[in-house]
Amino acid sequence: MKYSFNTWVYSSFPTWLPSYPLEEVIRRLARIGYQGIEIGAAAPHAYPKHLDSERRKFISKVLKDNNIEVSAMLPAPGGGQGVNVASPYPEERNDAIAYYIDVVRLCAEWGGKVVIWVGGWQIFGTRRKDAFSWSAESLYKVAKEALKEEITIVVEPTPADSNLIETADDALELMDEVSLPNVKVMFDTYHVLYRNEVISDYVYRMGNNLAHIHVSDTDRLPPGSGQADFRPFLQALKDINYDGWLSFEIGFDRRNDPDSLAKKAIEYMKEIEASSYNFTK
Repeated sequence: MKYSFNTWVYSSFPTWLPSYPLEEVIRRLARIGYQGIEIGAAAPHAYPKHLDSERRKFISKVLKDNNIEVSAMLPAPGGGQGVNVASPYPEERNDAIAYYIDVVRLCAEWGGKVVIWVGGWQIFGTRRKDAFSWSAESLYKVAKEALKEEITIVVEPTPADSNLIETADDALELMDEVSLPNVKVMFDTYHVLYRNEVISDYVYRMGNNLAHIHVSDTDRLPPGSGQADFRPFLQALKDINYDGWLSFEIGFDRRNDPDSLAKKAIEYMKEIEASSYNFTK
């Protein structure tokens, strides 16, 4: 398996917390043993409009020097800008689309191949079918631009954080609605656990359309620290010949320092992956 670490816990997300320059995070993850980094497209790390050409080239060099790949980039929903691609307000949708396209181009510039799609949310007074349609229209526009950059857009169900794309079926429905070859799906084990569903079921349900995965235990803990059993999950990935990234998106409540969280996560997953446990029993 290929392991990556999400930068939110190193970057003041979702509110003020100790944060670190992106180049520092890259170096730390490389020392811990990561192959990839998943970069949140927000300040202070990678809000596209904040990065001039010199800064972009510098980060490219740091990535190369540390043998770290960009496994994916993802937006930061909420805040002043909104980034609600399902908004009933055209101005908000258009701004979100422009932001996504900037993220796509930045991802390609840094050698990444995946951008995560958070499908937006249904606001009061809006019908679901309208919100879904606006999200699909927005995704189509972004994915068409992403095709030019050879970027895959992956739809993520996020029931703990939104109210529109909540399940594997919702994500697949949005993918089918857009019907472009570079639109696939992903899931986050945290959200699956939030719904009291079975993690491995999502692997089998998404099958060859599964192009990226977020891994965390209950309450955004590192895997092995909560209630989830990740062995059947790994077996399911082997069963479908999954060759994408496993990216740890953990630690939002800062129960530990980010380096410690990153180290615990990768050590645990590598340990159970390397074990002789027969997953089928």
